[in-house]
Amino acid sequence: MSKAKIKYYDVAMVGSIAEMIDLALKEASNNIAYKYKMDDGIFCLTYLGFINRVYALGAYLEKKGLAGKHIACIGANSINYINAYFTVLRSSGVFVPIDKELPHNDILNIIENSESEVIFYDARYEDFLRENLDKIPDMKLFIGFDRKEDDGCFVSFSKALEEGKNLDKSAYLALHSNPNDLKLLVYTSGTTGMSKGVMLSEHNIVSCVCYGLMVSTVYETGFSVLPYNHTYESVADILVSFHHHSTLCINDSYVSMLKNLKLFKPDYVYVVPAIAEMIYSRLNREMAATDTKEKFESLVALSNGMRKVGIDKRREIFASILETFGGNLVKIVCGGAPIRAEIAEFFDNIGISLVNGYGITECSPLVCANPDEDNDFKTAGVKLPCLKWKIDNPNSDGIGEILVKGDSVMIGYYKDPAQTAEAIRDGWFYTGDFGMITEEDKLIISGRKKNIIVLNNGKNIYPEEIEGYIQGIEYVNEVVVSSEADENGNESSLKAEVFLSEVRTPAEVLRSIRDACRELPIYKQISNVKIRDKEFEKTTTNKIKRFIKKNDDK
Repeated sequence: MSKAKIKYYDVAMVGSIAEMIDLALKEASNNIAYKYKMDDGIFCLTYLGFINRVYALGAYLEKKGLAGKHIACIGANSINYINAYFTVLRSSGVFVPIDKELPHNDILNIIENSESEVIFYDARYEDFLRENLDKIPDMKLFIGFDRKEDDGCFVSFSKALEEGKNLDKSAYLALHSNPNDLKLLVYTSGTTGMSKGVMLSEHNIVSCVCYGLMVSTVYETGFSVLPYNHTYESVADILVSFHHHSTLCINDSYVSMLKNLKLFKPDYVYVVPAIAEMIYSRLNREMAATDTKEKFESLVALSNGMRKVGIDKRREIFASILETFGGNLVKIVCGGAPIRAEIAEFFDNIGISLVNGYGITECSPLVCANPDEDNDFKTAGVKLPCLKWKIDNPNSDGIGEILVKGDSVMIGYYKDPAQTAEAIRDGWFYTGDFGMITEEDKLIISGRKKNIIVLNNGKNIYPEEIEGYIQGIEYVNEVVVSSEADENGNESSLKAEVFLSEVRTPAEVLRSIRDACRELPIYKQISNVKIRDKEFEKTTTNKIKRFIKKNDDK
């Protein structure tokens, strides 16, 4: 195997969140750590100011005897959420982020299962929590981000912070955990099955931060968009940005995302494919509506011709498009699912590097990413230097389940030794994802193990591959490919279920699909189409939920 020659970035290696904070105090005290909207303006908080808030909240929790407990958090992205997150990570406690979009019963189940004794929460959850106190009897303290006053059990975040500022910080700062013990307990919200509590240690998440930055760096100003309960955002963005001493700008809502990009003018942003797809589709629709698509393609051809002879004028030629993102954006980090190569190519053509990677919560979450100097649109890049990987039982095409071993692999599943033993065998984590490793030691993702379609001719189909082709059709918003049984019950052909942006007949859609998939072999061709009248149900990271057929399927 001829491995890719990688130029790793120099990164300060730390062994704990405390060391990460100490380094920031030493090297970046007066740098702006966070920017966020407040009172119709932008508020800036320095690293020193933010860390003092972390220590104040920590002193408050320590005085209450709760700094070493399991501490939950549910709410929208905010500076206060990040404050709570860092405070718990720096303590001897365990942070338990809860997806704010979960049904109430699931929220209660996670609070109970995680053994949380403190919860930080947004105002929208207070009535719900009060009404269910009998179901979470171990909960000792409720800290409301929006509360102004205390009532004993339910207290004000701002008042806790003020009280903590006047307390001695030494007891909190003396707290520490074994770096290999549980530090971050994340309940997954997958596309199939029930949530599992993924146990990540401090060593896991710090390794992900340091080794991730060695492969792919960030810059001066970032834009924080994704939900904070997901490790992709909380570790790969928030902690990475902090360790790089960047300024992270907090987006207050998806609806305002493009407006806030212009406001904060970031250099980089972390997104999931759905967001990149949305921006790509919107720009293409605008060009179609203004009849400028042909002109754009001509400029791309001219620009790429100049690049071949060493002249790069992309950011000048496409300055008007780049202003959509604030004018300074140079890098989009895309993870959570594979992304179509044509989308990465589009952004590259206009002067923005779209770096694709692969990760999973159980790996803290980053497994690999494309290096900045060798960004291969068709792969998920190279593995972090702290990891090993291999393909289990590869088929004739080299495709099999992706196995990972190393510093960022989880401890296991909380209170579930059976599933832990199934997922981690001989030190190797079985990801449940299928793919292949190229001769350059780069990873190509095929799809989820649970999604594989086996036709009665013995052919294995990865629906995500075909869906990638179909998503290139301009009027197809969403698609799921599945098998279709013949009159004898044999799974012999494929169908596509689609949600469209405009009215089309099934025959028209099928013609478009066959044209889009013409490069694929005959056994991967779509035979039938179903048009949906509403979007597919999705997870909170905007992945379509796939429902696995059971014997008792209703």
